[in-house]
Amino acid sequence: MNEIICPNCKKAFKVDEAGFADILKQVRDHQFEEELQKRLKLADIEKESAVRLAEANLKNALQENLSKKDLELSEKMAAKVAEIAEIKAKLENAELQKQLSVTEAVQKIEKERDELTNQLKFKDTETQLLAKSLQERFANDLKTKEDIIKMKDEEIALRKDMKLKLSTKMVGESLEQHCENEFNKLRASTFQNAYFEKDNDARTGNKGDFIFKEEDPYGNEILSIMFEMKNEADDTMNKRRNDEFFKKLDQDRIEKKCEYAVLVSMLESDNELYNSGIVDVSYKYPKMYVVRPQFFIPIITLLRNAAMNSLQYKAELALVKSQNIDITNFEEKMNDFKEGFARNYELATRRFSEAIAGIDKTIKELEKTKAALMSSESNLRLANNKADDLTIKKLTQGNPTMKSKFDELSNDKLV
Repeated sequence: MNEIICPNCKKAFKVDEAGFADILKQVRDHQFEEELQKRLKLADIEKESAVRLAEANLKNALQENLSKKDLELSEKMAAKVAEIAEIKAKLENAELQKQLSVTEAVQKIEKERDELTNQLKFKDTETQLLAKSLQERFANDLKTKEDIIKMKDEEIALRKDMKLKLSTKMVGESLEQHCENEFNKLRASTFQNAYFEKDNDARTGNKGDFIFKEEDPYGNEILSIMFEMKNEADDTMNKRRNDEFFKKLDQDRIEKKCEYAVLVSMLESDNELYNSGIVDVSYKYPKMYVVRPQFFIPIITLLRNAAMNSLQYKAELALVKSQNIDITNFEEKMNDFKEGFARNYELATRRFSEAIAGIDKTIKELEKTKAALMSSESNLRLANNKADDLTIKKLTQGNPTMKSKFDELSNDKLV
C-alpha cells in the first residue's frame, strides 16, 4: 500500500499498487499532453513569426528597390530639366543662331528621355519579376517550412502513438502476441502450408520464442526461421542492447536446426542503424537479421522468395541424399549379410572340426578295439593250434594211471 497526502485538504489516504500506478499513469499522460500542446503552440508561433518576417523582408526589399529607382529617376529628370532650362535660356539669347542646335539638343534630350522612360519601364518590369521571384522563393521556403512542421507533427503523433502502444500492448510478451497476430492475418492467404508456433521444446536447456517452417508438397524444406522477440518499457532503468542476445539466438537456431535467425526488437530505440530497416548481422553470426516489428512480415517474405528460387536445387540435393541413403542401406545390409555369413561359417567350421575330431577319436577307439580283436584272434589261433596238437598219447605220456584207464577203455570197445 502507498500513502498519498491530498494537496488541498492535507488528508492522507492509502491506495494499493494498482491504484497508485493508475494515478501515476494519469499524471504522466497529462504532463505529456501539456508538453505536446506547448510544443504545438511554439511551432505555430514560430511559423507565424517566420511568415511575418519573410513578408516584412520582402516588402522592405521591394520598397528599398523602388525608392532607389525613384531617386535615380528623379535625379536624372532634375538634371535633364535643369539642362533644358539652361538651353532654353541660351536659346532666348540666340534663338536664331542656335535653333538647329536647340532642335538637335531637344531631340537628343527627348531621345534620352524616351530611353530613360524605357529604362524605367524595364526597371519596373525587372522589379515586378524580382518581386515575383522573391514571392515564389518565399512560397517555396514557406512550403518547405510547412512540410518540416508537418513532419514534426507526424513524428510527434507517431511518438505519441508508439508510447501508447508501448504502455498498453507492446511490452514483454505483448510484442510476441503482436507478431503472432500479424502473421495470422496473412496465414490463410499467403502462408497456408507454413508452421509458426512458439518454441516449447526445452530439452536442450534453451528455447527461442517462435519457429517458422515451411515445406513443399514433397516434404522438402523451403524455409526455417528461429525468431526471438525483445522489448522494454520507456521507464526501464537498465537499458539492454540488441547484440546481447545474438549468441543465444544463434545457439537456438543451431539446436532447433533452423536455417535463419531473426531478432524482432524494440531495444535501442534511438539507434539509427536499427531504425533504418532490415539489418544484416551475419558478419557476427551466420544468417542472422535484426528488424523492428513493422518489418516482421517483410523479412519472412524476402527470405521466403529467396528460398523459393533455390527450392529446385534443394529438391535435387534431397534426391541425391536419398540415393546416398539407399546406397548406404544396401551397403549396410551387405555388410550385415557378410558378418552373419562369416559368423555362421565360423560356427559351422568349428562344429565340423569338432565332428572331425570326434570321428578321429572314434577311429582311434576302433583301432584300439581292432588291435584288441587282432590280439584275441592270435590267442585263439594259438589256442586252436594247441587244441589240434592235443592227443591222448600226449595226455597219457608220463601218467601211467591215465594210460591204463585209456587202455582199458580201448579194450572194452574192441570186445
